[in-house]
Amino acid sequence: MTWFDESRLDDELALGSADLRLRTLAESGSRVRREYGAAADAIAEGVTRASDTRPRAVIAAGPDSRLLRAVLEPWCPVPFVAWPNHALPGWAGSLDLVVVLAPERADVGAASAVAEAARRGCQVVVACPAESMVAEHAAGRWTTILPTTTGDQLATAVVMLAFLHQIDLGPHATPDAVAEALDAVAIDCSPHRDISINPAKMLAITLADANPVLWGGSVLAARAARRVAESIRRTSGRAALAGDAEHLLPVIEAARPRNVFDDPFDGQEESGRRPVLVILDDGADEPVAHEARERLETAAREHDVRVEIVTTDADGEVARYASLLLSGTYAAEYLRLGLVED
Repeated sequence: MTWFDESRLDDELALGSADLRLRTLAESGSRVRREYGAAADAIAEGVTRASDTRPRAVIAAGPDSRLLRAVLEPWCPVPFVAWPNHALPGWAGSLDLVVVLAPERADVGAASAVAEAARRGCQVVVACPAESMVAEHAAGRWTTILPTTTGDQLATAVVMLAFLHQIDLGPHATPDAVAEALDAVAIDCSPHRDISINPAKMLAITLADANPVLWGGSVLAARAARRVAESIRRTSGRAALAGDAEHLLPVIEAARPRNVFDDPFDGQEESGRRPVLVILDDGADEPVAHEARERLETAAREHDVRVEIVTTDADGEVARYASLLLSGTYAAEYLRLGLVED
């Protein structure tokens, strides 16, 4: 039977066993600075090359294209398409800009997409390691390589967003603001901070005997919720659900009334867990999101479902997304650390 030992979250030996994973999270801000610094010259060159003409459309190809869409779609002055498939849309051609995030060196899907884009004569900007399969397939007259080294998906996206902002195709995205937001989370959620003042450890304790249900109101907060749910599933092997309010309400409304006489050790481990609503709040003040949040919180109160709120005051949409994502990922790692086999 698996149970949660919260004393491990402040135990030096237990924390030492998770040092590599926690250190990787703590270095998130450093990776953003490193990637942007290494790509600064290539970004300037790409901006100079792109300054003459505005593309007919922007196509974000590859598995991380949805993050770019979440940031760019409300701002981009030309049609924007997220295309996570290996091929490009049939209409893509020399008038269009194809952007690809490929932090991994051997990304076959991204290599296929950039090769096709180069063959069609598209303008191509790829954030990838300089010596990689993707860079080799991207070679072409109209291709710009933004070199990356860390393999960090978020840092790679920040590099691309900084480029797109400088050619007036995206919102203001300051790498320093994103890095500072990540550093602030790393300090607040540090393994050396006691449970009583560590928000990630406290959230992990809340999730220990529950089935997390995660919701974010804005497009970026909703994406962060999905990513955090993936982290919880990966670290704990337990169910974690993220989605829109209409998808989460039935789960909350189906919660059984709490029974103080239930035996928590009756062997029905999964069925005995109640949902806990985790709201990722990035400060977006949209009427539709506000109404959806009220419905979720009302349903939670009526069905005695606990509500946890993760907030951020970081500067800028991307920085707030990064802050929420890292906060939730820290909680998932502390959940992994506290779970032990009996």
